[in-house]
Amino acid sequence: MPRTRYILISVILLLIPVLELHGQDEKQNYGKTPDELVPYGKFQKAYKNFFDEPQLFTGAGREKPEPTGLSEVRIGFLGPLEGSVMVPQGIQMLQGATLAVEEANERGGYKGIPFRILAHNDVGLWGAAANEVVKMDDEKVWAFLGTIDDINSHVALRVTLKLEIPMVNTGDPDPTLTETRIPWLIRCIADDRQSSYALVNYIYRVKRHSRVAVMRADNRYGRVGVMEFRDAALRIGYPLVLEVRFADGDTDFTTQIERMINSSPDAVLLWGNAKETALIIKQMRKMGMEQPIYGSDRLMSPDLLKIAGNDAEGLVTTCQYNPAADNSKLKAFQKNYYERFEMEPDVFAAHAYDGMNLIIESIQIAGLNRTLIRDVLTDLKTFQGYQGVTGEIIFDATWNDIGPVWMSRVRDGKFEFFPTPPMTTDSSAKR
Repeated sequence: MPRTRYILISVILLLIPVLELHGQDEKQNYGKTPDELVPYGKFQKAYKNFFDEPQLFTGAGREKPEPTGLSEVRIGFLGPLEGSVMVPQGIQMLQGATLAVEEANERGGYKGIPFRILAHNDVGLWGAAANEVVKMDDEKVWAFLGTIDDINSHVALRVTLKLEIPMVNTGDPDPTLTETRIPWLIRCIADDRQSSYALVNYIYRVKRHSRVAVMRADNRYGRVGVMEFRDAALRIGYPLVLEVRFADGDTDFTTQIERMINSSPDAVLLWGNAKETALIIKQMRKMGMEQPIYGSDRLMSPDLLKIAGNDAEGLVTTCQYNPAADNSKLKAFQKNYYERFEMEPDVFAAHAYDGMNLIIESIQIAGLNRTLIRDVLTDLKTFQGYQGVTGEIIFDATWNDIGPVWMSRVRDGKFEFFPTPPMTTDSSAKR
């Protein structure tokens, strides 16, 4: 009997590490990709998973002493402030960042030195972002926040690599931005990959549509976003029946809508900015299209409700956070933002507020040294699970925010928010 008991105890002790290992969270696919949507996942395992480990930065710079005699701590900002269709969103982003800086200065700034934002305009012209980042380097900023435009984000990032300035992106959902593995960037907003997975699951599995037509903006935002949706839909057996494009500023979409009618879809996905998509929705309904409409995150805008009116009823979109969440930090931000700027904060303002607070806290921890600030931002420990006004921020190995994506539905002229349904299968999907 004692021998049996001894053997049993030995076996239990040997199994404890195994049980603990299985009790841990299972490793997630890159970018929170559902198992069913992993590229080539049904055919073979990847020889190498490229994005499993963060890219190291082994360069110099950590040895530089902190400067003395400063009258302000400068932080850069890059966003569309004039000459762009995204100016309203750029202004919101700047205001969210400004509120974070003003609150930090009320708390004493950095060792009694006030923070100051140096704002630069992202005009959407090829190469212009590079010049603005160079100007920020000349201004001796310690880090910068920006931007929204996909192309300018990529251009700014390349200059960031050369000049070694920490960059926090809070407005560009292009999945390829963090895939550059440039170790001077973090992004604290969910990307289009996650939004596309949510839409594919909801449209094809939850609502059981099978023939989806897509109408998208003829720019990088539309092209890359729909690419993720199209590829994910194809992996589960649903090729798009049609993909047509429109340009920013267009007002007549008759030709594209006629092509959609001829394709006989049972649902439509719109991917673009709020103004054009609102006009598309109105013209679709006027031309007799009664199919359910789904959309990208930028459709979740007061401008869409104002322009589309009753025709927007039933529209379902994604959203990178829940602005109606029961979150005391979020409610305080919304109250303070409205009192300061006399408008409701949008998704760009909220994420810019979180992103600027990450920069400020990194400076408080690391001191005035760009490389050390970069180390704090990218260490995957200090801010992992950071509770911002947009909810929990979770970084993957590319420093991309893979926190929860939400969905919204227009009902009675307002957006209602609900969690993204879990990935389902054909047999378990319900209407």
